[in-house]
Amino acid sequence: MSFVAADLTGDRPEQYRQLAAQAEALVADETDRIANAANLSALVFHALPDVNWVGFYFYDGRELVVGPFQGKPACVRIALGKGVCGTAAESRTTQLVPDVHAFDGHIACDADTRSEIVVPLVRDGDLIGVFDLDSPRPARFDDIDRAGLEAVAGIFLAAL
Repeated sequence: MSFVAADLTGDRPEQYRQLAAQAEALVADETDRIANAANLSALVFHALPDVNWVGFYFYDGRELVVGPFQGKPACVRIALGKGVCGTAAESRTTQLVPDVHAFDGHIACDADTRSEIVVPLVRDGDLIGVFDLDSPRPARFDDIDRAGLEAVAGIFLAAL
């Protein structure tokens, strides 16, 4: 496989359209969730500015377990309903947190993280896991990021 990640250009919605196109090309003809999670983590980590962690946690039927990621070592297991990841998994709604220190029950895996967005991964009603991004910049993520990262998560799920 030969894949070249092109620099993102244009306004932020356009950059996310380009990122989604790159994500689709990256997972084309591959159904292995570990391979796709690893490549998508690397793609997003290197494409987006001001992120210090990008990765996946997978639901094992009991709790979330760390999967492929880019960034510093991470918390290995997260209970449903705990922290931003566990809340996204339990509620099955994207969690956009401008200040992790103001989020009740935040789990500080990386002390440098100031803001976070977590997209739940749900397929056919079943919880697969979450797609998690952290930033050292407060209020790094907004609704444009939400829409763009939900699209990337959808591409991951479609490839399963």
